[in-house]
Amino acid sequence: MMQEIEFIKFNPTENMTVLVKTKHFMEEYEDIAAKIMAYSCLNAEQVGFIEEPQMTGTDSRLQMAGGEFCGNACMSLAAFIASGKMLSPDCSTTILMEVSGTDEIVRCNVKNVMGLYRCNMTVPKPTKIEKQTWVVEGEELLITMIYYQEAVHAVWETGELNPSLRRKAETLAQSINSSYEVNLVGVLLYDLETGELSPLIYVPDLNSMMWERGCGSGTGSLGAYLAWKQQACISQPVKQPGGEMHVKTEWNAGAITEVKIEGTVGIVAEGKAFIQMIEEEVVG
Repeated sequence: MMQEIEFIKFNPTENMTVLVKTKHFMEEYEDIAAKIMAYSCLNAEQVGFIEEPQMTGTDSRLQMAGGEFCGNACMSLAAFIASGKMLSPDCSTTILMEVSGTDEIVRCNVKNVMGLYRCNMTVPKPTKIEKQTWVVEGEELLITMIYYQEAVHAVWETGELNPSLRRKAETLAQSINSSYEVNLVGVLLYDLETGELSPLIYVPDLNSMMWERGCGSGTGSLGAYLAWKQQACISQPVKQPGGEMHVKTEWNAGAITEVKIEGTVGIVAEGKAFIQMIEEEVVG
C-alpha cells in the first residue's frame, strides 16, 4: 500500500531532520520513519511527527518515531511554527512545546536571522550523573553516564576521532543498550584539546545508529557534564562536524538548575513523499 506523507525538512547544524505533518497511527511511526530516513527517500538522520498539543498554552506537540527526546527536532518544530507566524527579520517569538522523552514543557526562543532561525532552547536536566567503568574490546574505559527520563548519554573524553574509536563507541552504545531500557543511547566523544564533540546516537526501536554531524541533546549533555565536572556554571561553544552550537548550564547549590542550547535552523524543503507501507497479512 502506497502512502502519501506531507513533510518539512530542516537543517539544524547539518543534523538533517524531517518532521511529518500528516496524521498517522502511532504504530506506523517507526515504519514511516525508517523509510523516510533512507537514502532512497529523504535521506534524513531523524524523523518526528507533529501532533496536536494536549496542554493549554502550548503551541504544538512533537513525537519522535523512537519515543526519544531530540533537541534539534524541537528547534526545527519551533522554527517551523515561527515561520508560520511570518516572523519579520530580526524579530523573535517564544514557542512552547510538548515533546516525547520528557514531561517538561520545552521553551524555545526563535529569532529570524536573514531567513534562518536562531533558536535558544531549554532542554531537560539530567536526573543523575555518575562515572562508570565499561570494558570494551578488553579495554577498561572510564565513562561519565548522564541519565534522563527515557535516555542515557555517555561522555567519553578522547583524542581525535579515528576508526578504532568509532568502533569502540558503537560497541559501547550496544552494551549500554543491553543494560538499560531506554529509548535512546548517546555516546559523546569529546576531544579535550580541540573542544570538538563527535556524537553517536543509537535509537534501538528504529535500529538506527548514526554519527550525527550536530546533536542538540548531546550538546546539552556535554554542558551538564562540564558543569558537573567543574562544579560551576558554564557557557561555551561546542564544535561539531556540522558546525557550532552553544550550551549554557546553570549550577547552584551543588546541582544543575537549567540547561540551554542554542543553534541555527534552516528550512530546506517542504512537500510530499510516497512510501510503500507494510501490509498486514490477513489470516482466514
